Amino acid sequence: MIIIAGNVYVDPSKVDEFVAEARSTMWLGTKNPGCISISFTLDDKEQGSVLVLERWKDQQSLDVHLAQKEVIAIFTKWGPVMRNEVKKYDATNERDPREA
Repeated sequence: MIIIAGNVYVDPSKVDEFVAEARSTMWLGTKNPGCISISFTLDDKEQGSVLVLERWKDQQSLDVHLAQKEVIAIFTKWGPVMRNEVKKYDATNERDPREA
């Protein structure tokens, strides 16, 4: 499994617009059979912080999502004006969080 997690930061006056546009692409992820979950959540409006959390079955599924024109459009528009602290993680030992 691949996990995409972290925060992006945009101008606080535009954070609601960013969240709305990012969320408008979520249906593209959920129709992808390799998408386990995808979420964009306003974390701190005053800082313009948005929490991104995605889980993908594999890299191929993520690549298909990232290649869609709507997703590319988000990165094209917002990429130059956001601080992106989102990272990709490989999860190889999935288990209940209460287990050691």
